[in-house]
Amino acid sequence: MEISQHTLDCDLLIVGGGINGAGIARDAAGRGLSVVLCEKDDLAAHTSSASTKLIHGGLRYLEYYEFNLVRKALIEREVLLRSAPHIMWPLRFVMPHDKGQRAGWMIRTGLFLYDSLAKREILPGSQGIDLRRHAAGSPLKPEFTKGFVYSDGWVDDARLVVLNAVDAAERGAKIFTRTLCTSAQRQGDHWLAQLRTASGSVVAVKAKSLVNAAGPWTAHFLQTAAQRPSAKSLRLIKGSHIVVKRLFDHPYAYIFQHPDGRIVFAIPYEQDFTLVGTTDIDYQGDMNKVAIDEKEIAYLCELTNRYFRRSITPGDVVWTYSGVRPLVEDEAASASAVTRDYRFEMDADGPPLLSVFGGKITTFRKLAEEAVDMLAPKLPTRSSGAWTAKACMPGGDLFGSQPTNQSVLQFDRFVQELQKQYAWLPAALVARYARAYGSRTRMLLAGRTRVGDMGEEIAPGLYVAEVNYLMEHEWAVSAADILWRRSKLGLHLPAGSEAKLDAWMRTSRAVA
Repeated sequence: MEISQHTLDCDLLIVGGGINGAGIARDAAGRGLSVVLCEKDDLAAHTSSASTKLIHGGLRYLEYYEFNLVRKALIEREVLLRSAPHIMWPLRFVMPHDKGQRAGWMIRTGLFLYDSLAKREILPGSQGIDLRRHAAGSPLKPEFTKGFVYSDGWVDDARLVVLNAVDAAERGAKIFTRTLCTSAQRQGDHWLAQLRTASGSVVAVKAKSLVNAAGPWTAHFLQTAAQRPSAKSLRLIKGSHIVVKRLFDHPYAYIFQHPDGRIVFAIPYEQDFTLVGTTDIDYQGDMNKVAIDEKEIAYLCELTNRYFRRSITPGDVVWTYSGVRPLVEDEAASASAVTRDYRFEMDADGPPLLSVFGGKITTFRKLAEEAVDMLAPKLPTRSSGAWTAKACMPGGDLFGSQPTNQSVLQFDRFVQELQKQYAWLPAALVARYARAYGSRTRMLLAGRTRVGDMGEEIAPGLYVAEVNYLMEHEWAVSAADILWRRSKLGLHLPAGSEAKLDAWMRTSRAVA
C-alpha cells in the first residue's frame, strides 16, 4: 500500500459524492474555503442517480402537513431551473381523477395551495381539464374523463451532481472519486483522515472541519471511520423505477395514485421511452447491491395498467434502477409518509463534525447553503457569504453569465443557434450536446471544424472527443460512468457497446 508523502490541508473534508456532498463542496469552494471531497465510488453512483428525476415541491407531502418543506422546495424549483436550463426544464403533470379517490374540490384546493405557497415566474398554474378533449387523455382508459394539470420540473439528476463537482473543482476544490475515507480522528484543532484510493494508495488529509454527507452510509461512517455514533436513526427507503418503450407521444407526464395511497409517476424519458416509478418500501439489505425485485416490477406494471389503455408486462421492461433514500426516522407508519426534509447534526466537541440526514434533490442547494452557513463561523479562514442562488451551473449561462428566465423559456433558440454554429455535425447530436453540456458544448468542440476532427466513433453518436472530455473534466473512468450516469446512451446503443467503450478507455489510460 502506497502512502502519500504529504498531507493535504483544507478547511472542509466532505465524505460523500452524492448531491448533498457535491452541493456543499460547490458552495464552500465558492466562498473561498479550501475543500477536499472523497466519494467511495463514482459521483452520483447511488441514491443521487436513482431518483424520479423531478424538481418538485412535493404535491403529495401536503397531505402530511409538510407545508414548510413544500414551500422551501417550491421556491427552489425556479431558482434551480434558471441556474441549469440545459439539464432541467419545466414539465406539466396530468392527474387523472379517479372516482374512488378524493373529491374534485379537495384536489383543486390542494393544487391552489401548491400554486400559491411560493412565487412563480416561469411555471404556469394548475387547472382542471377534460380528458376526452385533452391530448393527455387519449392514452388513458375511457373511464378517466376528468383530470387536473399542474407544473413542476424535470432534472438529469446524475449530471446535476457532476456539475456541482465540476464547479467546486474549478473554484479550487479537490475531488477524489473511488476513494474511501477509512478513518477520521480529531487531533487538537483539526481532523486527520486517511483516504484509500482505488489503486490502494493512501492520502492523508488534515481538515479544520469534517462533513459527513455519506447518504445511506451516514450512520455507518459515524460509527466506523469517525467512531462517533449518532443518536439519530435513519430509515432506509428503497425506491425503484422501470423503463419501457414509449407509452404516449405527447410531452405531458402523469401522476397516478394507487388505491393503497402511494403515488407513481409516468414520465416521458429519453425521447423513446417512458419512466415509471417509484416504489416506497423499507430496505434492510446490502446498500451496495440495491436492485428492484419482481414484486416491485409487478406493482409498477399493475398501476400502469390501471390507467393506460395499452398494457405492459414485466417482459416489456427494458431497464430498471433502484436507490435507497436515507430519510430521518419520524415514526411514520408507512414508508411513503416518512418526511423528505433534511436534518443536521453538529458535533462541536473539538473541530466541527457536521452530519447530514435526509433531504431531496430539489432542496439540495438550500441544504448546502445552510450547512456552510453553520460551518463557516467555526473556521479560522475568512469566507464570503452565500452566493449560489444567483449563479449558473457550469453550462447554464446560455444568454449571459447570470441565471435568467430567458434561458429556460428560450432553450430551443439556444439549440438552434448551436446547430447553426456546428452545422457540420448532425443536428440531433448537437441537440444532445446542448442538453448535456449547455454552453460548454463549445468547450467540447473547441478547435474542431469537421466530423473527422471528432476522432473515432466508438459507438453510434459517441465520438472520442466526447469521451475524452468526460474523462478529463468529469471524472469518468468506466463505460458505466458515461453510458448510465453522465448520459443515458446505454438505453439507445446496440448490444456490446459498453464492453467496446470499456476496452477503448482501458487502452486510452494505458497509453496515457
